[in-house]
Amino acid sequence: MGLFSNKIGRDDLRSGDHVYSWRGVYTYSHHGIYVGSNKVVHFTRASGQELGTGTIIDSSFSSQVHHQTCLRCADCGFQRENSGVTLSCLDCFLKGGLLYRFEYGVAPAVFFAQARGGTCTLAESDPPDTVINRAMYLLQNGFGNYHIFHNNCEDFAIYCKTGLLVTEENAPGRSGQAASVISAPLAALSYYPLRALMANPVSLATVTAGVYSFNRYATDIGVRTDVVKIPVEDLAANLGWSTNMGPSPAESSRIPK
Repeated sequence: MGLFSNKIGRDDLRSGDHVYSWRGVYTYSHHGIYVGSNKVVHFTRASGQELGTGTIIDSSFSSQVHHQTCLRCADCGFQRENSGVTLSCLDCFLKGGLLYRFEYGVAPAVFFAQARGGTCTLAESDPPDTVINRAMYLLQNGFGNYHIFHNNCEDFAIYCKTGLLVTEENAPGRSGQAASVISAPLAALSYYPLRALMANPVSLATVTAGVYSFNRYATDIGVRTDVVKIPVEDLAANLGWSTNMGPSPAESSRIPK
């Protein structure tokens, strides 16, 4: 892992990797799980589904993927009806962007050195076979409704890697990217009262940046206390999703192995 970039080459990819690519001129990133054979399982909002915030963020940070016919991969674009979990080839997932790998089990110093969230976590990853099993199970059974702050593409990938689920219903999800969006305004609010107390601009900027970084750290999945490990087979019951999410026999025959 580089100190300031997690960019990797395709030859460095390993099955079970949590990968991402920046979109919208680096305004947000889209995340998924590399399951091997040039395939990525990722989470988007299902067609016609609202993102749930009712703000400009809905259009700025939408991860919905509109698949065109992929001539390179017959399975590309596989997605169950009313589910946002999608299988794509790596090229369609990247959409011309660069490839990055999300890092797990990083030291606190490395975490704080990252200027933006959504690139690493202090939490440890489970073995690759477990990660891939979760991703493929959710491809068949769904991951609930997409929500920018509570259940987004990064939340999906982090759950696949760790099996950790936030237990508080209205708490922010596992996404470090969403935590950055929330932490930035909090840091800005702290700037004005601190400005009256601190004359040195450098010290003021340092303290404000510290507030931002601490808020990101406090919501990281690796240090939170409001998380529990949930088997993927029990995920629907714990989140109150419909229990009839499984595929029909016809759909089962189409699900890539």
